[in-house]
Amino acid sequence: MATEGPAGEAPSRSKRSDAQRNRQTVLTAAAEVFVTSGVDAPIRQIAAQAGVGMATIYRHFPSRADLVTAVYHHQIEACAEAGPRLLTSADSPLDALRQWVDLFVDFLVTKHGLADALQSDSDRFAALHAHFLDRLLPVCAQLLDAAAEADEIRPGTQPYELMRGIGNLCIGRNNDPRYDPRRLIALLLQGLQQSGRAER
Repeated sequence: MATEGPAGEAPSRSKRSDAQRNRQTVLTAAAEVFVTSGVDAPIRQIAAQAGVGMATIYRHFPSRADLVTAVYHHQIEACAEAGPRLLTSADSPLDALRQWVDLFVDFLVTKHGLADALQSDSDRFAALHAHFLDRLLPVCAQLLDAAAEADEIRPGTQPYELMRGIGNLCIGRNNDPRYDPRRLIALLLQGLQQSGRAER
Protein backbone atom coordinates (compact mmCIF):
# COMPACT_ATOMS: atom_id res chain seq x y z
CA MET A 1 0.00 0.00 0.00
CA ALA A 2 2.82 2.41 0.80
CA THR A 3 4.20 2.17 -2.72
CA GLU A 4 0.83 3.14 -4.18
CA GLY A 5 0.64 6.35 -2.18
CA PRO A 6 2.63 8.71 -4.43
CA ALA A 7 0.92 7.43 -7.59
CA GLY A 8 -2.48 7.88 -6.00
CA GLU A 9 -1.69 11.31 -4.65
CA ALA A 10 -1.16 13.05 -7.99
CA PRO A 11 -4.83 12.89 -9.10
CA SER A 12 -5.88 13.94 -5.61
CA ARG A 13 -3.57 16.98 -5.69
CA SER A 14 -4.80 17.78 -9.18
CA LYS A 15 -8.42 17.66 -8.02
CA ARG A 16 -7.64 19.90 -5.05
CA SER A 17 -5.82 22.33 -7.34
CA ASP A 18 -8.74 22.38 -9.78
CA ALA A 19 -11.19 22.89 -6.94
CA GLN A 20 -9.14 25.79 -5.58
CA ARG A 21 -8.96 27.38 -9.03
CA ASN A 22 -12.72 26.99 -9.43
CA ARG A 23 -13.28 28.56 -6.04
CA GLN A 24 -11.09 31.56 -6.87
CA THR A 25 -12.79 31.93 -10.26
CA VAL A 26 -16.21 31.94 -8.59
CA LEU A 27 -15.11 34.50 -6.00
CA THR A 28 -13.71 36.84 -8.65
CA ALA A 29 -16.83 36.49 -10.80
CA ALA A 30 -19.16 36.98 -7.82
CA ALA A 31 -17.32 40.15 -6.79
CA GLU A 32 -17.72 41.55 -10.32
CA VAL A 33 -21.41 40.66 -10.43
CA PHE A 34 -22.02 42.12 -6.98
CA VAL A 35 -20.57 45.44 -8.16
CA THR A 36 -23.02 45.70 -11.04
CA SER A 37 -26.05 43.81 -9.70
CA GLY A 38 -25.73 43.73 -5.90
CA VAL A 39 -25.40 40.78 -3.54
CA ASP A 40 -28.89 39.56 -4.48
CA ALA A 41 -27.81 38.85 -8.06
CA PRO A 42 -29.03 35.46 -9.36
CA ILE A 43 -26.59 32.60 -8.81
CA ARG A 44 -26.95 31.69 -12.49
CA GLN A 45 -25.54 35.12 -13.39
CA ILE A 46 -22.48 34.45 -11.24
CA ALA A 47 -22.11 30.96 -12.72
CA ALA A 48 -22.23 32.41 -16.25
CA GLN A 49 -19.64 35.06 -15.36
CA ALA A 50 -17.36 32.40 -13.85
CA GLY A 51 -17.90 29.92 -16.69
CA VAL A 52 -18.92 27.14 -14.29
CA GLY A 53 -22.10 25.25 -13.52
CA MET A 54 -24.37 26.31 -10.68
CA ALA A 55 -23.61 23.00 -8.96
CA THR A 56 -19.96 24.08 -8.69
CA ILE A 57 -20.98 27.24 -6.85
CA TYR A 58 -23.27 25.40 -4.44
CA ARG A 59 -20.59 22.78 -3.81
CA HIS A 60 -18.22 25.48 -2.58
CA PHE A 61 -20.82 27.84 -1.09
CA PRO A 62 -23.99 26.07 0.11
CA SER A 63 -25.79 29.35 0.92
CA ARG A 64 -25.76 32.90 -0.40
CA ALA A 65 -24.44 34.07 2.98
CA ASP A 66 -21.49 31.68 2.58
CA LEU A 67 -20.75 33.12 -0.87
CA VAL A 68 -21.10 36.74 0.24
CA THR A 69 -18.87 36.13 3.26
CA ALA A 70 -16.22 34.43 1.12
CA VAL A 71 -16.27 37.27 -1.44
CA TYR A 72 -15.89 39.78 1.38
CA HIS A 73 -12.86 37.89 2.77
CA HIS A 74 -11.40 37.53 -0.73
CA GLN A 75 -11.71 41.26 -1.37
CA ILE A 76 -10.23 42.19 2.01
CA GLU A 77 -7.17 40.06 1.33
CA ALA A 78 -6.74 41.41 -2.21
CA CYS A 79 -6.98 44.98 -0.92
CA ALA A 80 -4.57 44.30 1.95
CA GLU A 81 -1.99 42.63 -0.29
CA ALA A 82 -2.20 45.43 -2.86
CA GLY A 83 -0.92 48.14 -0.49
CA PRO A 84 2.72 47.03 -0.11
CA ARG A 85 2.85 45.98 -3.75
CA LEU A 86 1.67 49.41 -4.92
CA LEU A 87 4.26 51.14 -2.74
CA THR A 88 7.01 49.35 -4.64
CA SER A 89 5.52 49.66 -8.14
CA ALA A 90 3.81 53.08 -8.22
CA ASP A 91 5.55 56.26 -9.35
CA SER A 92 5.26 57.79 -5.86
CA PRO A 93 3.73 57.04 -2.46
CA LEU A 94 0.87 59.44 -3.28
CA ASP A 95 0.21 57.58 -6.52
CA ALA A 96 0.23 54.31 -4.56
CA LEU A 97 -2.29 55.79 -2.12
CA ARG A 98 -4.54 56.93 -4.97
CA GLN A 99 -4.45 53.51 -6.64
CA TRP A 100 -5.12 51.76 -3.34
CA VAL A 101 -8.06 54.04 -2.57
CA ASP A 102 -9.49 53.16 -5.99
CA LEU A 103 -9.27 49.46 -5.09
CA PHE A 104 -10.79 50.22 -1.69
CA VAL A 105 -13.75 51.95 -3.36
CA ASP A 106 -14.26 48.90 -5.60
CA PHE A 107 -14.28 46.81 -2.44
CA LEU A 108 -16.82 49.08 -0.73
CA VAL A 109 -19.11 48.87 -3.74
CA THR A 110 -18.89 45.06 -3.58
CA LYS A 111 -19.61 45.28 0.15
CA HIS A 112 -22.86 47.15 -0.54
CA GLY A 113 -25.73 45.05 0.79
CA LEU A 114 -23.52 42.85 2.96
CA ALA A 115 -25.41 43.72 6.14
CA ASP A 116 -28.74 42.83 4.52
CA ALA A 117 -27.36 39.55 3.18
CA LEU A 118 -26.16 38.58 6.66
CA GLN A 119 -28.99 40.15 8.66
CA SER A 120 -29.82 36.81 10.27
CA ASP A 121 -26.19 36.23 11.26
CA SER A 122 -25.05 39.29 13.22
CA ASP A 123 -22.11 37.42 14.77
CA ARG A 124 -20.72 36.60 11.34
CA PHE A 125 -21.13 40.21 10.23
CA ALA A 126 -19.38 41.51 13.38
CA ALA A 127 -16.48 39.10 12.86
CA LEU A 128 -16.12 40.20 9.24
CA HIS A 129 -16.12 43.87 10.20
CA ALA A 130 -13.41 43.25 12.81
CA HIS A 131 -11.33 41.38 10.22
CA PHE A 132 -11.84 44.26 7.78
CA LEU A 133 -10.40 46.77 10.27
CA ASP A 134 -7.58 44.49 11.42
CA ARG A 135 -6.35 43.90 7.87
CA LEU A 136 -6.94 47.23 6.14
CA LEU A 137 -6.21 49.88 8.78
CA PRO A 138 -2.47 49.00 8.96
CA VAL A 139 -2.22 49.02 5.14
CA CYS A 140 -3.88 52.42 4.90
CA ALA A 141 -1.61 53.72 7.67
CA GLN A 142 1.48 52.48 5.82
CA LEU A 143 0.41 54.28 2.63
CA LEU A 144 -0.42 57.50 4.47
CA ASP A 145 2.87 57.44 6.37
CA ALA A 146 4.85 56.87 3.16
CA ALA A 147 3.10 59.78 1.40
CA ALA A 148 3.61 62.05 4.41
CA GLU A 149 7.30 61.11 4.69
CA ALA A 150 7.69 61.95 1.00
CA ASP A 151 6.15 65.35 1.81
CA GLU A 152 3.31 64.66 -0.63
CA ILE A 153 0.45 64.99 1.86
CA ARG A 154 -0.10 66.71 5.16
CA PRO A 155 1.02 64.48 8.06
CA GLY A 156 -1.43 63.41 10.74
CA THR A 157 -4.26 61.99 8.64
CA GLN A 158 -5.70 59.03 10.54
CA PRO A 159 -6.34 55.88 8.50
CA TYR A 160 -9.66 55.18 10.23
CA GLU A 161 -10.89 58.70 9.49
CA LEU A 162 -9.89 58.46 5.83
CA MET A 163 -11.45 55.02 5.36
CA ARG A 164 -14.60 56.04 7.21
CA GLY A 165 -14.85 59.23 5.17
CA ILE A 166 -14.45 57.35 1.89
CA GLY A 167 -17.05 54.84 3.04
CA ASN A 168 -19.52 57.62 3.84
CA LEU A 169 -18.96 59.19 0.41
CA CYS A 170 -19.81 55.84 -1.20
CA ILE A 171 -23.19 55.60 0.55
CA GLY A 172 -26.12 56.07 -1.79
CA ARG A 173 -24.16 55.47 -4.98
CA ASN A 174 -26.64 52.89 -6.29
CA ASN A 175 -29.67 55.03 -5.53
CA ASP A 176 -28.68 58.10 -7.52
CA PRO A 177 -27.22 57.82 -11.02
CA ARG A 178 -26.22 61.50 -10.86
CA TYR A 179 -23.88 60.86 -7.92
CA ASP A 180 -20.33 59.66 -8.52
CA PRO A 181 -18.46 59.22 -5.22
CA ARG A 182 -15.13 58.81 -7.01
CA ARG A 183 -15.17 62.49 -8.02
CA LEU A 184 -15.51 63.60 -4.39
CA ILE A 185 -12.94 61.06 -3.21
CA ALA A 186 -10.49 62.43 -5.79
CA LEU A 187 -11.14 65.92 -4.39
CA LEU A 188 -10.55 64.61 -0.88
CA LEU A 189 -7.16 63.20 -1.82
CA GLN A 190 -6.33 66.35 -3.74
CA GLY A 191 -7.16 68.34 -0.62
CA LEU A 192 -4.69 66.29 1.42
CA GLN A 193 -2.03 66.94 -1.18
CA GLN A 194 -2.73 70.65 -1.47
CA SER A 195 -2.72 71.08 2.32
CA GLY A 196 0.69 69.44 2.48
CA ARG A 197 2.07 71.74 -0.17
CA ALA A 198 0.54 74.83 1.43
CA GLU A 199 2.30 74.09 4.72
CA ARG A 200 5.74 73.54 3.21
